[in-house]
Amino acid sequence: MTGHTDTDETSVGSDTDTDAPVAVITGASRGIGAATARRLADAGYTVVLAARTAGELLTVADEIATEYGVETHAVPTDVTDPDAVQALVEAARERYERVDAAVVNAGVGEPRNVPLEELSLETYDTVTGTNVHGAFYTARAALPALRETEGSLVFVGSYLGKYPSTKTPVYAASKWWLRGFAHSVAGRAGQAGVAVSLVNPSGVDTSFGRDTRGETNAERLDSSEVVSAEDVAESIYTCVRQESPGTVAELDLFRQDIHEKF
Repeated sequence: MTGHTDTDETSVGSDTDTDAPVAVITGASRGIGAATARRLADAGYTVVLAARTAGELLTVADEIATEYGVETHAVPTDVTDPDAVQALVEAARERYERVDAAVVNAGVGEPRNVPLEELSLETYDTVTGTNVHGAFYTARAALPALRETEGSLVFVGSYLGKYPSTKTPVYAASKWWLRGFAHSVAGRAGQAGVAVSLVNPSGVDTSFGRDTRGETNAERLDSSEVVSAEDVAESIYTCVRQESPGTVAELDLFRQDIHEKF
């Protein structure tokens, strides 16, 4: 969904606790984003959920409100649209008068093992549009609110943001960019009291790849041998709860045998 109107937003759950911290989470309709929303809700956060797919987003919001007794606010958002991302953060600030954490999680992959000369420009634009431009738009929109609360900005990176990927070079490059961006933003934002963290998971058994690869990570990976979305959510929460002046600058969450292929 591109763009944003007030009628797109839906709040679910109890009346707002004005003392509760507020977290904005992109890519929150499934996988790591949904697990992070649940973890933060369990810790008492009011969660503002963003994703392109309104139906899935509302389902997650309903489930979290029912299970944890917190208010959830769903804002269908296409992170490749800077106006929509700005509207997302403004919606959170207008409703709750604060944003204490922003989790930059929305991301897409590319088909595996496609020769570079055969990889479509549409795929290239989709990956960079979400993983690079979307991350920039989200950080840009969230930072003014986070400065007010001296909050936390958490980027969800990847194992492939630190090591080469011959199978998915564009995706890997987008995560290398994200890593450099996150650490560079930290150098500025930290001076204003904003904690900037980067969490790098290895393969997670979620529905990632559903729209681009023909099979999801959950279908491709053995769940007993990889980290789960809940594991990553716990790592994100570790970053968010770190008290000043300390910051979890970068957290790698890899399966135990991840370096075996080298």
